[in-house]
Amino acid sequence: MAIPKFVADLREHVGHAPLWLSGVTAVITNDEGTAVLLVKRSDNGHWTPVTGIIDPNEEPANAAIREAIEEAGIMCEPTRILAIGTVGPTTYLNGDVSSYLDISLHMRYISGTPRPIDGENSEVRWFPVDALPEMNERFKRTISVALADPQPTLFSFDPAAAEAAAEIPDL
Repeated sequence: MAIPKFVADLREHVGHAPLWLSGVTAVITNDEGTAVLLVKRSDNGHWTPVTGIIDPNEEPANAAIREAIEEAGIMCEPTRILAIGTVGPTTYLNGDVSSYLDISLHMRYISGTPRPIDGENSEVRWFPVDALPEMNERFKRTISVALADPQPTLFSFDPAAAEAAAEIPDL
């Protein structure tokens, strides 16, 4: 997978030590909401929505649009936030370790012929929502939220941590 220049620059200083990065997941659907655009990753063969790392000072929605162009050759626009959560830690083949704050966005397809562009994926394909390929639970949940009505937002929290924070005395 392509490593953004700013991450490569950080790695020169921290080596393989864990990095905390921001990422996006773009769940791209057609106007009717009957199909989802997925990419097949070149590194592991898994089907996923379009994903990527947010560049410094980049808006998450702009990152999702950029990743859709770079990975799938299509133009899309954001419609809403689907989920916010953590992913990882992930240890890559080269030994790098990263965790991500992932912002998942529902994106509406606008134009373009879906195809692999940057080598990160071997296939790009529309799947009917009732015939999605095998994929991890996080992506299944996020896609189901994109298709849901009413439209919830997914997030996780630890009630014990929230309770402990409430016990902090006023400063």
